Amino acid sequence: MVDRFNAVADRGDLDFEVWFCKRSYGDYDWEQNESEWRFSYRYLKTVTLAGFTFHWPPPIWRTRPDLLISLYAQPVFLIGWVLARLRGIKTALWVEITFDSMVTRRPYKEHIKRHLFPAADAILTAGSEGRDFALGYGADPGNVYYLPHVIDYHFYNSHAEAVRIERNSLRRKYGILGITFIYVGRIWEQKGISFLLEAYEFVQQESSKPVTLLIVGDGADMERFQEKAIEMGLHNVTFTGFKQKRELPLYYAMADVFVFPSLGEPYGMVIDEAMACSLPIITTSAIGEIHNRVQQGENGYIVPPKDSVTLAKRMAQLAHDNQLRIQMGGLSPGKIADKTPDNWARIFSDLVDKILREPGPP
Repeated sequence: MVDRFNAVADRGDLDFEVWFCKRSYGDYDWEQNESEWRFSYRYLKTVTLAGFTFHWPPPIWRTRPDLLISLYAQPVFLIGWVLARLRGIKTALWVEITFDSMVTRRPYKEHIKRHLFPAADAILTAGSEGRDFALGYGADPGNVYYLPHVIDYHFYNSHAEAVRIERNSLRRKYGILGITFIYVGRIWEQKGISFLLEAYEFVQQESSKPVTLLIVGDGADMERFQEKAIEMGLHNVTFTGFKQKRELPLYYAMADVFVFPSLGEPYGMVIDEAMACSLPIITTSAIGEIHNRVQQGENGYIVPPKDSVTLAKRMAQLAHDNQLRIQMGGLSPGKIADKTPDNWARIFSDLVDKILREPGPP
């Protein structure tokens, strides 16, 4: 989000402040240089009780913004939303589709969403699937606005192109052989890594030439999947560990096909990163807004989740057909070339203006 907020700040047409709950989450350890942040921000205070950490609500009582834009899936967001409503502040919720494989549909959570979504002044979402998800909980169709996800497209595209010039020497340096499949993301069961290893086993067995699988990331199941790859007798499987943004174009450029076997994902930003780096995509259908980015048979393939057989067939197809693989990869960047922080900032600014012009609820 930092690139997006910097772009909004650079436009200079909104006076805004960002309230973060904390500096990092879970398995993510992204480098942060707050001296490069060009927007106003603060971290919410926390308190720990009985081993649980709670975030103080946003400072709605001390400041009165015209609009509060918030997530909704944690108590701190709900409390902040209620406080804003009590003060007559307009509210917008960021909503993305979630899959049953991702979350447990507890009745009280479903009840909250059915009351919360219709009551918000606006719903912001990345695409049509997020819109349908919000409408399913009673959101007013007239209050749902598209705010597409973006990446630092020019960074990934230009750096990958620069690295590709030295691709062969870099592949030799890192011991990469043959057609190379790459996965980038957290290393845990929900990401479908088991099915990826099963599919790769098939590709390796039926291929007469060496193939390689790069698994880039870290997570709770890293050791378990490393052991599983050994038990399955897989060759040329490299777990690289977590890589920072500045390092990722190197790995995308050394690979030939991006594979994302997730069992459920609100969006999957790494898919856009790989597309910016001119890779064909093989992904599951359990990814939010995926059909807006990957067209079947054009710049990649969409397969059912938990289906290692179909996944393996598509991987093998691209491993054997050099012309198809290169053609698909060449089409990927053009499908997301407009997904830049500057465009996001423009759309965001226009939406804020539109929401504030609309009459608010009593």
